[in-house]
Amino acid sequence: MFPRDFAWGAGTAAYQIEGGWDSDSKGPSIWDTFCHHEKGRVFGEQNGDVACNSYELWEEDLQCIQQLGLTHYRLSLSWARLLPDGTTQHVNQKGVQYYNKVIDDLLACNVSPMVTLYHFDLPQALQDHGGWKSAGIAAAFDSYARFCFQTFGDRVKLWITINEPYVCAKLGHEDGVHAPGLKEPGVAAYLVGHNMLRAHAMAWHSYNSFYRPEQRGAVSLAINSDWVEPLHPGSTEGIAATERYLAFTLGWFAWPVFVTGDYPEVMRSAIDAQSRKLGHSGGSRLPSFSQDEPSVLGTADFFALNYYTSRKVKPGGGCGQVLCVKSDRDAVDVLDPSWPVCGVSWLAVVPHGLRRLLKYIKDTFHNPAVYITENGFSQVGPLQMEDVQRCEFYQDTILEVAKAIGEDVVDVRGYFAWSLLDNFEWADGFSVRFGLFHVDFSEAERTRAIYRSGQEYAKIIMKHRSQTSPGLPS
Repeated sequence: MFPRDFAWGAGTAAYQIEGGWDSDSKGPSIWDTFCHHEKGRVFGEQNGDVACNSYELWEEDLQCIQQLGLTHYRLSLSWARLLPDGTTQHVNQKGVQYYNKVIDDLLACNVSPMVTLYHFDLPQALQDHGGWKSAGIAAAFDSYARFCFQTFGDRVKLWITINEPYVCAKLGHEDGVHAPGLKEPGVAAYLVGHNMLRAHAMAWHSYNSFYRPEQRGAVSLAINSDWVEPLHPGSTEGIAATERYLAFTLGWFAWPVFVTGDYPEVMRSAIDAQSRKLGHSGGSRLPSFSQDEPSVLGTADFFALNYYTSRKVKPGGGCGQVLCVKSDRDAVDVLDPSWPVCGVSWLAVVPHGLRRLLKYIKDTFHNPAVYITENGFSQVGPLQMEDVQRCEFYQDTILEVAKAIGEDVVDVRGYFAWSLLDNFEWADGFSVRFGLFHVDFSEAERTRAIYRSGQEYAKIIMKHRSQTSPGLPS
């Protein structure tokens, strides 16, 4: 059911697991600042100062990876650990040594690393100069990316430039619930998303020109999307709302990269129409790509998809007389009451939605190679090591992926469960658990213990795994 070289993986992110927030000359990130100085924003005033303490306990993480039988492991680099002020003028060799050890240890165990350059944790030094709202951030990111390609690219063959730009743009710069905690509705999210696409494109072109001939790796960005369908399938307005919803989430970042080099027309026209309605002047709130910069079109060697849930969509929703992304989108998402909800209220368990989304990506974005770079099931409340529902979730979801490959002929190259470990789940702190391994945050040792779902995932991998290779897109 799966290709011989299919990537069986699990993922983590630096701020969520590493700890060591100020160890060995690491600089502060925007999440350090957000957790330390923005009271009431994170569950229980918790933070990632120690988290899973993977900075000191990497060997234990490696044992978990081996216990699962993974062929691939997705991790992110802490920009501020490598470059404390965000620039290559000051390289933290302790950070370089840490990631060299992680990469080398993985390869010694026949596990291929997939490395994310940016997973929400911008160096605070760059935020102090405007962060992702600043036009200059793209060049700063490109410089950081080149440093990483130069330093680690001889061993890393799968790269993600930026994880979930939609989440960073909207939750961090419009809703204010993620770092850097800005609430600038209707403008900042589009500017941030634009600069992230510019940064990604610059980094991809740098890799393509200077590193690909020798390193022969592949580069993309990880785009998150729900699967959505009209709440009322026979409604013309409902179908249009569903198309807008997809344009404002998946299309926002995938359309420029895979289709036209520009944003979906339905997205720009909806934004401009709302601007006119509310009397906004000063040009489109959705920026335009400059002809003087490298094109964003074609800057992905594969499609990296983070999928968690599905939604039904109907027209409506907004922010009253205030410009905002929700009003621009004019589409409300709701849950089908027949879908079970796991842990957090937003996460309905809909495995078949992943198959339908994969088919949509194949048909819409020119049949790209796809890596499912995140997918998981959360647990809250009393600890359940015998997490039977999550076992069923992985069984059902991976079956849907198999159907997408075998019946829909989608070129799926890998599946990465989120997450290897229970970790710091952003604004939810440690109250939400996605791990294949439980971490006891109440004790200094941060003991890891495998959930039943981790054992189940290991069985699934063992069943399907044959001799593997990195499986790079051709």
